[in-house]
Amino acid sequence: MKTDLGPSEQKEFEHQWQIICRGAVEMLPEGEFEERVKRSIAENKPLRVKQGFDPTAPDIHLGHTIGIRKLRQFQSLGHKIVLIVGDYTAMVGDPSERSATRPRLSYDEIMQNAETYQKQFFKILDKSKTEVHFNGEWFKSMTFAEIMELATKFTVARLLEREDFSTRIKNGIPISIHELFYPLMQGYDSVAIRADVEIGATEQTFNLLAGRTIQTAYGVDPQVVLTMPILVGIDGEKRMSKSLGNYIGIDEPPREIFGKVMSIPDNLIYEYFELATDATVAETEKIKQKLAQPDVNPMDIKKELGETLVDMYHPEGSGREAREEFERVFSQKQLPDEIERISVAELQHKGVDDITKIYLVHLISKTGLAKSNGEARKLIQAGAVTLDGNRVTDADFEFDLGDMARGRREGIVLRVGKRRFLRLVAD
Repeated sequence: MKTDLGPSEQKEFEHQWQIICRGAVEMLPEGEFEERVKRSIAENKPLRVKQGFDPTAPDIHLGHTIGIRKLRQFQSLGHKIVLIVGDYTAMVGDPSERSATRPRLSYDEIMQNAETYQKQFFKILDKSKTEVHFNGEWFKSMTFAEIMELATKFTVARLLEREDFSTRIKNGIPISIHELFYPLMQGYDSVAIRADVEIGATEQTFNLLAGRTIQTAYGVDPQVVLTMPILVGIDGEKRMSKSLGNYIGIDEPPREIFGKVMSIPDNLIYEYFELATDATVAETEKIKQKLAQPDVNPMDIKKELGETLVDMYHPEGSGREAREEFERVFSQKQLPDEIERISVAELQHKGVDDITKIYLVHLISKTGLAKSNGEARKLIQAGAVTLDGNRVTDADFEFDLGDMARGRREGIVLRVGKRRFLRLVAD
């Protein structure tokens, strides 16, 4: 049955629909989606709009914010936002776009990651108008009989329709039974919180539509689905991901966010403005026109993007400061205003026992400037490491740190890559 709206209600619907549709890839099923919004307006009953996040790694990155910023738009229209922190689904791991089974995390690791998620959600959303649930609230108390009942709501044939699984079967790559439960669990989340709308990235389409099937099986009105585009990472090749290291975390320092933005390929500038900022349609169109002009340097527009993104997640003006520091360090070859200091005593506490004969590889890895000795070695060999301004390319380079630091009040500056600095001081 179609909902008839009065003139003022129709105007409100058109206003909401324009905002809801902006940037979306698909609205499924579209006619039903429109009807759900109209009914919400006619009955003056806010929609319950859901998105789930599995805390498989700490920190929210710009790719996550595409959906969260859409949630904020729903919130500004008066709808209720329901965030699901997948403490139980994270133990399974979403098989979407995976060519192999995900490594399983411990529950403690998941909950540590979840702490940062809960803080960072509200850099974007209004906390007072947001419900947050861990799906362990319902899965933890489920009996085996109830799990079996959930399993009856979906067929294996339907599960194996998804491309991820069919590709793995074709290539002889194993699929664990627990992975088949993921879409069922995500769907049951929608039953538990009675979702009207669920948002997710395009690769989530199967899981989102599975939610409709599960809700119907449990006698709940099926949700409608809104999919959002995937943000390409700063490598310009693969989707933004913590595991791939091609991400920009929203809680990273301004200098790090700005520096990472400067490293994206020029062909992603417009896409980042469109997907990761609050620029209007008119503003993004102007950016597109600028980028098409042969006399415009894309780096200038990229710096605007860097400023914009820093100011979105840090106090206003932080973007300008990050830009000025970037220009000092990289254009004028100067050092940043603030460089972390570490003393010889602190280094010994980190496991650097003999400061009279220390390998540069070990120093870099033990101070966290590289994830491992292997990565540190590669960075040195690539010419990405300087010690007091002198480039070191010998991966076996060793030196007397105490002797070098002694008598130098300002210490020794170790630089790794473009944005990592450390000042080594005697005490």
